[in-house]
Amino acid sequence: MSLAHSMPLSGMRGSGRWLLLGSLALNLFFVGIAVAMAIRAPTPTGWDRDVFVRASRIAATLPPADATVLRQQIASAHDAIEAAQRDYRASQDTIRGTLRQEPFAVANMRDAMAKTRAARQNFDQIIQGAFATAAAEMSPAGRHALADWPPRRKSASKPQ
Repeated sequence: MSLAHSMPLSGMRGSGRWLLLGSLALNLFFVGIAVAMAIRAPTPTGWDRDVFVRASRIAATLPPADATVLRQQIASAHDAIEAAQRDYRASQDTIRGTLRQEPFAVANMRDAMAKTRAARQNFDQIIQGAFATAAAEMSPAGRHALADWPPRRKSASKPQ
């Protein structure tokens, strides 16, 4: 005979009933989290912090001639892009270091954040400049593929 048969819900004291319902709710909560994480789990081809990996993935979705244009433009700006990316990541590390300082100094944090914003803006300008230069040399199909990136995105200009 199981515990459920020997102690029906109607015979349980009030606190025992709430304990059972609370346990059930907690289990359902954890099952929900597990399902959500399984559905939203990152794929192996997900986000990569390295801009060269991302540019390569973008180029792979373009028409061959346009992919070559993009790859050549990224290659010609490689040193500038790499330096800007390195500076941006170093400035992010500075923020992390500032957060770990004891005693914490808000002025140092604000300074580190300002430097990170400047590094990010520099990085954006360099990589966006490379893409703009490449786009100027691409075919209309290549520019449309760039505009619709990632490929599964529905274009606002295409009939649905």
